Amino acid sequence: MRMLIPVAAAALGLAPLSVSAQAPKPQAPAKPQQQQAQKPPAPPPVAPARPYKPVAVKLPVPLGDESFDAFRKEFGAIVQRKDRAALARIVASNFFWEVEDGDKADKKKSGIDNLSAAVNLAAKDGSGWEALASFAFEPTAQPIPDRAGVICSPADPVFNDAELEEVAKATGTDPGEWGFPLSDGVEVHADAKPKSPVTEKLGMYFVRVLPDMIPPASASDIPMLKIVLPSGKTGFVSADTLAPLGADQMCFIKEGTAWKIAGFIGGD
Repeated sequence: MRMLIPVAAAALGLAPLSVSAQAPKPQAPAKPQQQQAQKPPAPPPVAPARPYKPVAVKLPVPLGDESFDAFRKEFGAIVQRKDRAALARIVASNFFWEVEDGDKADKKKSGIDNLSAAVNLAAKDGSGWEALASFAFEPTAQPIPDRAGVICSPADPVFNDAELEEVAKATGTDPGEWGFPLSDGVEVHADAKPKSPVTEKLGMYFVRVLPDMIPPASASDIPMLKIVLPSGKTGFVSADTLAPLGADQMCFIKEGTAWKIAGFIGGD
C-alpha cells in the first residue's frame, strides 16, 4: 500500500518579513466549521456485499529455465545468510526502481543501495530480507514489453480483464478490491478463527476482499481476510491463500551467461 508523505512546512516557500514590517495582528480562533473544513475527506463508503458472476483465473506457470532456477537458488542462499556483500555482486549496476510516476532509482548510487531502498533492507524487523526471500523462491516470471531482455517475478495470472472490470462495475467496487486463490480448494471459514467450521471451498476465480483484515489471536497464527463469495455471502480465509493483482515484482536480466537482479516494480 502506498503512503503519501506530508509536505514539510519549510517547503511552502514563505518569505520572511522585512525589518520594517509591522507585527501581524492576532487572529481570531477559527470557527468550528472552518476547522472541520480542514480535515481530510472521509474515505468512500464500502459497497455492500452482493452476488456476482465468478471470473475464472489461471495461475502462472514456472519459467522453466534451468539457468534461472540455479540463479534463484544462489539468490535464496544469499538472502538466508543476509549477506549484503554477496547480494551486491548479483545486482545490476543500472538497477531500476519503477513506481507510478517513473524510475525512482538514484542513478548516483550503486545498484545494491537502490535495491536496499526499494525493499527497505535495513528494516530492523527483517522484513526487507523476508521480501527478498519471497522473490528468490518464486518460480514464475514474465517478460515486460518496455525493457528488452528483462523478466519480472511473480508472473501475472491469466484472466479476462473485461470480465473483471464488468464484475467490479456491477458490484460498485474497484478491481483492486479483488484477489485470486493461490490454489484450488481454499477453505472458507465461518468466522475469523483458523479452526472455525469450513463452510465451503473456493474454486479458481476472483473473490472480493473486504477492507477489514482480522488480526490473529496469537503471534503464531496468520491474519484472516473477510471475503464476499459469488453467492453474496461472506466468509473468512487465511491471508496467505489469496494474492492481489498488481503485486510488487522483482526483475532480472541475463548479462552474458550470468543472471542479475535488474530492478524492482512497486514499493514507494
